[in-house]
Amino acid sequence: MDSNEQVLTVFQTRIRQLILRYKQLDKENSELYTMVSEAERNIKELREELERKTNDYDSLKMARMIAVSDGDIEAARARLSKLIRDVNKCIAVLTEQK
Repeated sequence: MDSNEQVLTVFQTRIRQLILRYKQLDKENSELYTMVSEAERNIKELREELERKTNDYDSLKMARMIAVSDGDIEAARARLSKLIRDVNKCIAVLTEQK
């Protein structure tokens, strides 16, 4: 009977260890799901911001092209080049944030 009690004690100990491990893994799993949700939310926000900036860029480009017909072509080209550099910088910043 003593050996049966010893086996039962070992079994109970193993069960407790398994339960503790399960709780640890469950907690880690929850944390990982939270991290994934936050990352997905962040990606969504960045995509929306990129879309807004792309739309702004397209609007500015059209406005500058219309302004070119009324003004100095070289000055318009310089302004357009500066805008393109600014947009490229914005895109680079957004890309780095991903």
